[in-house]
Amino acid sequence: MSLRKGLSLSGRPTVAEVDLKALEFNYKQIQKKVPKGTRILGIVKANAYGHGSVPVALKLETLGVEYLGVAIPAEAIELRRGGVKKPILILGGIYSEEDVNAVLNFRLTPVVFDKDSLHGLAKGAKRSHKKVRVHLKVDTGMNRLGVPMELWAAFLKEVKRLKEIEVEGILSHFSMVGENGRAYTVDQWKKFQEAVALADAVGIRHKYLHMANSANLTAYAFCAGNLVRPGIILYGSYPSPPFRELIKLRPVLTLKTRIHYLKSVPVGEKISYGGTFVTRRESLIATLPIGYADGYNRLLSNRGEVLVHGKRAPIVGRVCMDYVMVDVTDIPHVSPKDEVVLIGQQGKERITAEEVAEKIRSVSYEVFCSIGHRVPRMYRSEH
Repeated sequence: MSLRKGLSLSGRPTVAEVDLKALEFNYKQIQKKVPKGTRILGIVKANAYGHGSVPVALKLETLGVEYLGVAIPAEAIELRRGGVKKPILILGGIYSEEDVNAVLNFRLTPVVFDKDSLHGLAKGAKRSHKKVRVHLKVDTGMNRLGVPMELWAAFLKEVKRLKEIEVEGILSHFSMVGENGRAYTVDQWKKFQEAVALADAVGIRHKYLHMANSANLTAYAFCAGNLVRPGIILYGSYPSPPFRELIKLRPVLTLKTRIHYLKSVPVGEKISYGGTFVTRRESLIATLPIGYADGYNRLLSNRGEVLVHGKRAPIVGRVCMDYVMVDVTDIPHVSPKDEVVLIGQQGKERITAEEVAEKIRSVSYEVFCSIGHRVPRMYRSEH
């Protein structure tokens, strides 16, 4: 097994292991799902959903990804400084003149959905004697970012007037998944087609049309356009349980540590802050060097489970900032330094990010993104 370091190791055994071969498998599965001729924009925002943006982006480059997507300019700059060459789309747009300079200096492509950003980019491009490539975003029903449909025609005329602006793409964003969202999804797609037709009518040319995220490219391939934006499925997690039947994926991340301290606790003793767990028998309690400061959610107190020797062991007491206690009484031959898996597979058992998310009433996206910077990412590139 070949490992590459993310952050430098301090000796603490808590790590997030990222399987780049699993990432490759998922990418190829996505390629099979999208229509012929449709390219892939890999979403690597939020540190590649906690997996490490630069190593993930570099791997996606080798796989032939067309574009990479981030939320803010700082994320794009990190990729460029890490050696990433592929085009990078700033999905959240820009905020300031400093961002305009970053776009021009680092060869970035911003999404534009307001006149202030549009004119700021045009002004910066003119000053630098350059043109700036942009993707225009229309709001078809997400009601988050994007030019409202009723203002779209006027916005296009403003774009057309600015010679420094080169429109490379037009996009929107689906907001519903699953069967209950089919009608709304179809309506959004119809509005998007109307928006594209208006752009064509005023003479705005475009290379890319894109709208589909992980859920929609999987369930509604007819809404793909010629560019799709997979995020969570790249990392081997599903937007919701029904999608397990639509695409086969491999989890990319394993969160693991080792037992730091092991002690026998008599019956009737309280465990951790607040004494929310009381031993009902003489118990063998393992303390793990991971806590909510590392992104292991406090809502997993007395609810979560981990894997030790391929068996499940319950979290007992409150999750602390730096530590978690688990009851390993029923697992034979446990010793200090034994490996513990918090997310991932050990033996025949697996704890998924989706399982963890369900216990904290959230989504796997948040589970991944919450894994803190003091947890080193280790990259496995071979099996």
